[in-house]
Amino acid sequence: MKIVTLGKSSLPVSRLAYGCWRIAGTWEPSEVTPAMETAGRRAVIAALEAGYTFFDHADIYCQGVAEKIFGDVLREMRGVRERIVISSKCGIRRAGEPTPDAPYRYDFSAAHIVWSCEQSLRRLGVEAIDLYQLHRPDYLCDPAEVAGAFEQLRKQGKAREFGVSNFSPPQVTMLRKACPMPLVVNQVEISLARLDALKDGTLDQCLAKKITPLAWSPLARGKLGTTAPTDREHVEAKIAARLTETLDAIAKARGQSRSVIALAWLLKHPAGIVPIVGSTSPERIRDAVTATELDLTREEWYRLMEAANGSRLP
Repeated sequence: MKIVTLGKSSLPVSRLAYGCWRIAGTWEPSEVTPAMETAGRRAVIAALEAGYTFFDHADIYCQGVAEKIFGDVLREMRGVRERIVISSKCGIRRAGEPTPDAPYRYDFSAAHIVWSCEQSLRRLGVEAIDLYQLHRPDYLCDPAEVAGAFEQLRKQGKAREFGVSNFSPPQVTMLRKACPMPLVVNQVEISLARLDALKDGTLDQCLAKKITPLAWSPLARGKLGTTAPTDREHVEAKIAARLTETLDAIAKARGQSRSVIALAWLLKHPAGIVPIVGSTSPERIRDAVTATELDLTREEWYRLMEAANGSRLP
């Protein structure tokens, strides 16, 4: 798979990332079975064999179980750690932690950022996280405090590069001014069913500041994918019948799946979007790689944009 560099860092990553949020098979640790863990390891191995070298995590994915399953793969397969880039995220805290009356919230306090990183390192079984991100904006964020936590983690060798997730352009600007190191990524939801990043300045900022946009849910939670239903009554309201029809027409003409076309649409953007593939199906994990070899024409790209937009562009 083609290799690109994340933002202003020196981290080389595969053109597609593999998202590990589903590898535990559930969000509740008590529900994880040995069969689920085996399926999760199988998915990770399929991604490695297909050429993915960039793996996306977060401490809340099954409350850390996903990181542990991934760590098990690293322990079982010698030499893998040296050829991959591991990303993880922190900042979301569940209700009831640390006291029963604590609400679901976001926490960018320095103590929580550092502690969360250390816990992820332990579960993953690695000495350093290559890319460490803040998961969702904390309304009580103190940029100077965050910058101090990042600097501490970098000096201690616990995290190499830093980024954010779900940040608006002004929020990125705010944090960039405080941080002594560059923010190399902004991970946001981008797909043919979610066009916000193209319209709110997110991708423009990424281009201008050399920040790599990472696209979570690039297939709209599977709704744009190969096996998604084509019946309009069973598709989310945001995904119009016209979009499905346009995807199908281009997929047929190109001899590819809908998933591949939807991913290729993201890859065409000059900001260098890195889609995060989250399927646990080895077949779909491999199929997605085909998108990195497909260059849509401008006409195909805009046909899809127009269909996703729901009307002709102004």
